[in-house]
Amino acid sequence: MAFLDHPVRKTGKKPYPLESPLMPQVPRNNYLHFLEEKQRLQLKKFLIHRMFLVAKIPAHVGKKDISDYYEQVFQSILKHHLGENVTGLLLIYPTSILHILESSDGTLYRILLDYVAHKQDKEEFVIQKMRIIVVSHNVTSRLFMQWHVSVVKVPVTYLDDVTQSQSLQEVVTEFLIQTHKLGLHLLKTIKVGTKGPGDNLYQLVPELLLPEHTIQYLCGAEEFLKPAAFLKMYNKPLHVTLDSEIVWPAPTRF
Repeated sequence: MAFLDHPVRKTGKKPYPLESPLMPQVPRNNYLHFLEEKQRLQLKKFLIHRMFLVAKIPAHVGKKDISDYYEQVFQSILKHHLGENVTGLLLIYPTSILHILESSDGTLYRILLDYVAHKQDKEEFVIQKMRIIVVSHNVTSRLFMQWHVSVVKVPVTYLDDVTQSQSLQEVVTEFLIQTHKLGLHLLKTIKVGTKGPGDNLYQLVPELLLPEHTIQYLCGAEEFLKPAAFLKMYNKPLHVTLDSEIVWPAPTRF
């Protein structure tokens, strides 16, 4: 039996290739998802660090002197570190300050650098005997939405000075617990864009304020680094090359 061959017509259209089940699928995101992802990347442009500082101030120094100094520092740094705003809390006691700062490591570094430069240029700088108590790295979220300044007009009084009976570790633990509680309180009660707690914290939440003698005790504790020593350690290389490692042939270690 013979089969008849019929000519096959050629057409200009090519058959559509079958979609392979192994071919990766490109997700089709909507515009809302794009905006959310853009905002997420902007918020994670830099890691947030939280630094706790204490220092002494002369009795005649007022709120404006200290707040103006820090505001000028923040504005100057912001010109070089766009978007890396500083949040935190500055408590001004009669003869000491407690300062909590939140920002990138570069911004915190420049804040300390400016303080050290002023200390070298001026013998009687408004902020004295500063100590770095704790630096919390890569915190998941900010505890403060703005940078607040509050004056503790009257000292918080207690029955006794706990720094005389507690160890340094116990004092620091209490220091961190109280400051964290105060930060949470401000986070819940202060709306974004408002002026902040003002100078009546000692009337609203006196139980959350540390006594000034605790701040002064920490200012005198040699266990905590001064800004100059901290910056020196910060700039020190992690990997030190020994003299024996640059000779040829390299020595063999067993």
